Amino acid sequence: MNKPLHLSTFIGCEKPYMEAEVVLFGVPFDGTTTFRPGTRFAMQAIRTDSFGLETYSPYLDKDLEDVSIYDGGDLDLPFGNTEKVLGQILAYSQEVLEDGKKFLMVGGEHLVSLPTIQAAYQKYPNLHVIHIDAHTDLREAYLGEKLSHASVIRRCHDFLGDGRIFQFGIRSGMKEEFEWAKEHTYLERFTLDTLKEKVQELQDVPVYVTIDLDVLDPGTFPGTGTPEPGGITYRELLEAIKHLQSLNQIVAADVVELSPQYDPSGASTAMACKTVREMLLTLVE
Repeated sequence: MNKPLHLSTFIGCEKPYMEAEVVLFGVPFDGTTTFRPGTRFAMQAIRTDSFGLETYSPYLDKDLEDVSIYDGGDLDLPFGNTEKVLGQILAYSQEVLEDGKKFLMVGGEHLVSLPTIQAAYQKYPNLHVIHIDAHTDLREAYLGEKLSHASVIRRCHDFLGDGRIFQFGIRSGMKEEFEWAKEHTYLERFTLDTLKEKVQELQDVPVYVTIDLDVLDPGTFPGTGTPEPGGITYRELLEAIKHLQSLNQIVAADVVELSPQYDPSGASTAMACKTVREMLLTLVE
């Protein structure tokens, strides 16, 4: 198996692998990015800037110092071969889950969620997905390519099927994608207003949460490759994560699509860091 490169750790995530309840790992891949590349640099920036955070979350009243989390570093991936990349991500995710652990994957572009969701589905056949994003990601293909960050949720539907995908904050996509979603996914346009209600419905089934940070308004979060005006505030995202605490079987999650170089102020990276902290604390029992 392709082992991660261990370069540094996210603050508070220094427990040994065998003792850890949750594994954090990075996937530095943006090989299908359709506009501005750079998400491959996200996890490096997040680890560095995480030391500007406290380990304690006043939002969740939990502390990284009180839980067991292992930062496994970044997967060492070959650029230029998307299928091989996805296979390596799948293999590592499977191993973590088979060892009885949960994981938080940090991308990278959104296509890297496909193998991590697939690994979770293989272990939990009744898996449901909560998808927070600006974009539908439901294209059958992008310029003829079925493996694209623009089609990642459609590829997940290929094995999950109807009634398993719940999308929130969506404000961009082709008309055909919105029409397709009416028959195959739950899709809330523009806001996260019904997330609390849907979390209650999903309370007792296995759930994977995928957060594309471009759900945030680019006036708040410009550090992303496909900025989409009209997004949510960071406070709204934190409130959504707080609602996720009601899930009894959240089995894995990811945070994707930070491109730190597009926000020299560092504010976008700071928001990504805090999101990673909140999601790590959401995953622990």
